[in-house]
Amino acid sequence: MIIRSQYMKLLKTYRDVPLVKILAGIRRCGKSTILEMLRDDLQKNGVAADHIISMCYTSEDFDDGMTDKNMYEGIKTQMNSGGRYYLLLDEVQEIDGWEKAVNSLLENTDTDIYVTGSNSKLMSSEISTYLTGRYISIPVYTLSFAEYLEFKKQSGLSTRELLNEYIRLGGFPIVALSSFDERAAYQIVEGIYNSVITSDITKRHNIANFDLFNRVVRFIVENVGKTFSANAIVKFLKSEGRSLSVEAVYNYLNWLEKAFVIYRCQRYDLQGKSVLKTQVKFYLADSSLKYCIMGFNPKSIAAMLENIVYFELRRKGYDVYIGKNETKEINFVAVRRDERIYVQVCRRLPEESDREVANLLEIKDHYPKYVVTLDELAAGNINGVKIVHLADFLLEDEY
Repeated sequence: MIIRSQYMKLLKTYRDVPLVKILAGIRRCGKSTILEMLRDDLQKNGVAADHIISMCYTSEDFDDGMTDKNMYEGIKTQMNSGGRYYLLLDEVQEIDGWEKAVNSLLENTDTDIYVTGSNSKLMSSEISTYLTGRYISIPVYTLSFAEYLEFKKQSGLSTRELLNEYIRLGGFPIVALSSFDERAAYQIVEGIYNSVITSDITKRHNIANFDLFNRVVRFIVENVGKTFSANAIVKFLKSEGRSLSVEAVYNYLNWLEKAFVIYRCQRYDLQGKSVLKTQVKFYLADSSLKYCIMGFNPKSIAAMLENIVYFELRRKGYDVYIGKNETKEINFVAVRRDERIYVQVCRRLPEESDREVANLLEIKDHYPKYVVTLDELAAGNINGVKIVHLADFLLEDEY
């Protein structure tokens, strides 16, 4: 098992702290495996195997009508002796009212609780009042490039060759663990995507017109890295002779976000120092989702480089925005407590760099500024703006 050290470090930080640790992200991004890593680490640190209770609520062993009370009692009956128990509860969103059971276990038993799920009802914006102030949210993403290199260290390929593979095939662990060709990799990702759409969206929300929903998804996928509004989608569908209300589009976007298929990136006005509500961008949970739906197209690489950089910034704990500086756009303004960095992403130098550097130089503060590119000659510093190759940017511990 290849250890995902970033997540293990976080879980160790919060071990035995009286908070529920909630790991949430798209299906097959590695949440269940992280729980397995945690189980192994607990045993290495002296926790008896019978004091670690692992439950997976997607299992056929459970009835569809399982209640929170059934969940509570099923766990409680496994606590046969004294001492602290560690509860590793996988895909808890399958149980209605799971948070009641977890809250009762937290209050009434000596437990340290870890849960995972594939729906953002588990995250802070959606969680019910039962766990207010008593949980920590840990978002789980597909593999970073550093993790991808770890998965592929026996491949014999260079860092640059593996970066090209990572851009094309994405970071789902199941793909990285084997040597699939492009076609096979996209078939696997398509299967993941279809299970998310079926289990977490169309069934849950009773979507009747799947064809229309699918067309909205394709519009979003086609426009990764571009600003647009719900109205723009409605107008586009109208041009195709289809009808959908703005409210329905908002619902679709919301459901896709809750299933962690897409992530919203809002605009930040650098002059007014405020977050703007209009013309957001959406990024895909993994770049391979675009290629499994649309096929691989070299013309789409620039947008997917943005996608990759966006998630690397998120992994490093930044809140990420699109920068608006009067009429100019900065790809990313990344904020973490009192830190801030500005990032422009482009595929090639030098034809694109002049514009990207000029946009950054118009920002009159002293926070770090980067142009990130695939160009092999990427290096150096232009008036304080650092030119960095994508591989080097992704492998930096700190900026």
